[in-house]
Amino acid sequence: MNIREKINEYFENYYVQKKIALLLLKYGLKIKNDKIYCGNIEQSNSKLARAIDVDYRAVTDTIKKINENSELKKFFTTLEPTPNLKNTARKIGWGVIEITPENPHLPGILNGVTEIIAKKGISIRQAISEDYDITEKAKLIIVTESNIPHELISKIKQVEGIKAITIY
Repeated sequence: MNIREKINEYFENYYVQKKIALLLLKYGLKIKNDKIYCGNIEQSNSKLARAIDVDYRAVTDTIKKINENSELKKFFTTLEPTPNLKNTARKIGWGVIEITPENPHLPGILNGVTEIIAKKGISIRQAISEDYDITEKAKLIIVTESNIPHELISKIKQVEGIKAITIY
């Protein structure tokens, strides 16, 4: 059972708490000592609650409920946020390729794409492969130090398992 399924099952009868737990997961917010953190920066329960339009007490109750489940507690106490450079990259002249896989379980997509980019001598600044157990429509996002030349796009499209490519 993946973590999303575990959250859905554990919070089955608690819609608001499930919404909060999935938000923590989405942003990599961890629970430590009954508080929520983004990395080492403590987050306000009331501000988090306002962001998703719920009562702040629901956030506190969600933390308590997560801490009561050893598997979820282990997971949520070790989460870390990761910056995604996708939107920033375009503003500073870097390239972005967003790949939608035909089947996210198929291995080798990242390897195939990065090999093509590397052979052209383009440096990769970041590669984020969204977890298909966490994100409904997982994508592979690759940020490069320069824009991707058009001649590489057709080569990248030939990598096995790629359904669609978006170039920014």
